[in-house]
Amino acid sequence: MEVRLQKILAQWGIASRREAEEMIRHSRVQINGVIAHLGQKVDPEKDAIAIDGKPVSQKQRPALIYLLLHKPRGVVSTCYDPDHRPTVLDLLPKELREGSGIHPVGRLDADSTGALILTNDGELTFGLTHPRHSISKTYHVLVKGHPPETVLQMWREGVMLEGRKTRVAKVSLIERRTEESVLEIVLQEGRNRQIRRIAQQLGYPVIKLHRTAIGSIKLQTPNEPFLSEGKYRSLKDREIHFLQDQITQPNY
Repeated sequence: MEVRLQKILAQWGIASRREAEEMIRHSRVQINGVIAHLGQKVDPEKDAIAIDGKPVSQKQRPALIYLLLHKPRGVVSTCYDPDHRPTVLDLLPKELREGSGIHPVGRLDADSTGALILTNDGELTFGLTHPRHSISKTYHVLVKGHPPETVLQMWREGVMLEGRKTRVAKVSLIERRTEESVLEIVLQEGRNRQIRRIAQQLGYPVIKLHRTAIGSIKLQTPNEPFLSEGKYRSLKDREIHFLQDQITQPNY
């Protein structure tokens, strides 16, 4: 049966669907010796697939890896950066990052820190990053000034960004400092730099942004040491099952 090429590469753990599309766009993938094109369908039982001239197959699929990383500031959430900035893969040992197909699920911008999932399960990545799924993400955000309750309520109810209103969010004040405030924000969507853009628009720009949790997966868990910046750990079975459950329960 023929299936889209990027889906096959994701299923085989070679790359996420987004990364597979980029590989195809850059003419790195060949089908039966011919450069593949985006949207092309293949029959994995009959067609020979190669990347950079090296044959790949389902039999070569590496073991599935699921990690939680505490991303530091200044590190980009990609597998490769044309500007040669450090990437999240640079924080992993060679045996994990080479030949495994591991990649970040979603992104944290370079100036932000905190929880980021890495995996080579391309289908899970596709499901978790698809707009119809709404896994919550929790952030602690240091903003300039002291937003009043009216502003926090406006944020909770949704703010117009580029002509489209943001989803309902949970926004609460954790700490009020001399010239700054610490907020806890829980989102179920992830538009590009969403928190920073809303805070700027409301007049309380972000100073620091830190993601503490992805759903029930946290940097700090009971009876375990805090996952320090730049470090990673394997996800527990219950955490993997939680993620898998998220993509089987769409939220439109």
